[in-house]
Amino acid sequence: MSTEITNDVLLDMHRRMVRIRIFEETAGKMMENGKIPGALHLYVGQEAIAAGVMVHLSNEDYITSTHRGHGHLIAKGGEFNYMFAELYGKATGYCKGKGGSMHISNLELGMLGANGIVGGGPPIAMGAAFSCRFRKTKNVAVAFFGDGASNEGAFHEAANMAGLYKLPCVFVCENNGYGEYTPQANHQAIVDVADRAPGYGMPGVIVDGMDAVAVYEAAGEAIKRARDGGGPTLLECKTYRYYDHVGVRGMGLSYRTDEEVEQWKQKDPIMNFEAHLAEQGVLSADAAAAVHSEVRQEVDEGITFAESSPPPEPAAVTEDVYA
Repeated sequence: MSTEITNDVLLDMHRRMVRIRIFEETAGKMMENGKIPGALHLYVGQEAIAAGVMVHLSNEDYITSTHRGHGHLIAKGGEFNYMFAELYGKATGYCKGKGGSMHISNLELGMLGANGIVGGGPPIAMGAAFSCRFRKTKNVAVAFFGDGASNEGAFHEAANMAGLYKLPCVFVCENNGYGEYTPQANHQAIVDVADRAPGYGMPGVIVDGMDAVAVYEAAGEAIKRARDGGGPTLLECKTYRYYDHVGVRGMGLSYRTDEEVEQWKQKDPIMNFEAHLAEQGVLSADAAAAVHSEVRQEVDEGITFAESSPPPEPAAVTEDVYA
């Protein structure tokens, strides 16, 4: 464990990860049982990335997310009441029930939106970073995307412009090894997405995305570099999603083996982090269990809030459509 990280920060990251894990597993089961409409893309397994990055950011810093975006909003400070209400399609949701899972956003938190378009986030984050530079603030923009999205032209255009103008932008590739159902080796000729960084004049950094401290340290350097005017960084976090592309049970996992999943689960970011914190005397097993219990209560309250909330009025269908 790094001596540079305070106990408060370690405990903060732990709570952020637990909030993501319990929210996602609960929401996924509810989708499978037909209580939540539509498809949910779960972030379970990747929690260390959102926590390790977001602990460096304020509400005045921006992020863009992906179709697998609940974890990003939760780590940025998202409240379960409004998140569950949005998943239920209720008027009290973050987007008044109109965004749903894949387009959830909250501008007050600097969350510019999850995005159902693969690779749709990097150009938006680059634009936000450009605005930070234009307005001469010390704020940054962080774009989250997957290995598959790094093949999209939108990513390359955003990286090129960010590198050209040395914008305060950090590109975080959450490389979970699969573009939907396609293994990385079947859609890319490279092993490391970070190898693409030099072509845009920025550092490419590879980090263990299952290790919250490793992500914290690498993200901290990249974000500080961006704030100080040093330009963008491409941070590739090697990670894994435990569940299928959609939902908990999924639609058949013929594209990967049970053995592969179990091997990655041995690297579980929360289980191993709690073990490290216990060894350091930072978080006891009882204290960790108390955090889990508190978060479960928060989840239950969020579900109750969502279920008791009204649906959007039909007359509101054209509200908030145009800027």
